[in-house]
Amino acid sequence: MPKSKRDKKVSLTKTAKKGLELKQNLIEELWKCYLFIFSVANMRNNSWMFFGKNKVMMVALGQSPPDENKDNLHHVSKRLRGEVGLLFTNRTKEEVNEWFTKYTEMDYARAGNKAAFTASLDSGPLEQFPHSMEPQLTQLALPTALKRGVVTLLSNYEQARVPKLFGYEMAEFKVTIKYIFQQMGDDLPEGASESAEESDSEDND
Repeated sequence: MPKSKRDKKVSLTKTAKKGLELKQNLIEELWKCYLFIFSVANMRNNSWMFFGKNKVMMVALGQSPPDENKDNLHHVSKRLRGEVGLLFTNRTKEEVNEWFTKYTEMDYARAGNKAAFTASLDSGPLEQFPHSMEPQLTQLALPTALKRGVVTLLSNYEQARVPKLFGYEMAEFKVTIKYIFQQMGDDLPEGASESAEESDSEDND
């Protein structure tokens, strides 16, 4: 029986379609990002660093003696837990340890990090923020309102994510050498001891 042209499909769901809106938001986010193309000069190819999915790297190294790429590499696979990476180099152990010991980079603190100092916001106008950011500040539970087009904090406030908006860097990013594997060695030398939290953490997918 042919369908009547008067029949209309009525959706009973209350969920609004977000197709176009979601795509537009994605486009706007891409517009905010920067893409860098870089070139190198006089680069020394004496080191390679890999940081990816632990299970994929475990397959590449080998998880047991029969399928390992080099002798004893399956011991390395057993230690790929949590946020770790692999560094292949012909530099000496002393050179590598010295470089990573000195390298640190300040970053914004996240939830769970211990604050280096107290950062609080006093009530009043927040003129460093455009009016379009007022909804974002509200999502952070800041008691804000627009007064004559200016974002205004209605009362004093403290929260971990707020320092990032004001440029307060409280966390220190650093890389720790945990284990060392020598190609000519027979065993995997012990490195830094793992904490209980790291030992219990599951492998990244």
